[in-house]
Amino acid sequence: MNPLVRPLPLERIRTEDTALLVIDMERDFVDAGAVQETPGGRAIVPAINRLIAWARTHSLPVIFTHEMHRADLSDYGIELEYDPVHCLEGTPGCELTDGLDAQTHDWHIRSKRRYDCFLGTDLDLLLRSRRIANLVCCGVTTHCCVMNTVYTARNLDYRVIVPRDAVAAVSPDHQTAALLCMSDVFAYISDVQTVTRIWDAKQAAA
Repeated sequence: MNPLVRPLPLERIRTEDTALLVIDMERDFVDAGAVQETPGGRAIVPAINRLIAWARTHSLPVIFTHEMHRADLSDYGIELEYDPVHCLEGTPGCELTDGLDAQTHDWHIRSKRRYDCFLGTDLDLLLRSRRIANLVCCGVTTHCCVMNTVYTARNLDYRVIVPRDAVAAVSPDHQTAALLCMSDVFAYISDVQTVTRIWDAKQAAA
């Protein structure tokens, strides 16, 4: 069986222990002409908003991450061997791109210095304080921040779902490779339509 079509374990996904994580949908990664513009990043905004609306309907926590770096570049480490300077604290590049349905009561992780949303942040603490077991991950980029976060989440025993039409990468090859790697034992690869009907499907199966 193609691992990309592994069925969701509906009996284990409950409203009270599921959260939506929107990863790094910031101007420096998404806006046209941005220093690290992700092709297709703006195109997934409507899909992410559908997930946000679904999450709000079911009172799920909605969490936005913001990669941020110190203005003196002291926290980049070897990242600058691979990426240009981006997402400096206090600059518009760290702001969420236009059109995302972010609200004041949502959670924001603003201490993210690395690709992995868990490394050096309080994300795990926040999730465990709400007894979250299932994490729906979307955003950019599929092969970098999303995949790094998914790997850590899985190793921390979170059940991860990645809607393939709500993530974007720097190329189709990177998108395909990342989804394939995650699909083996790290995440359930799905789509927005399936995710937003999770509890409808459970009720129909009951």
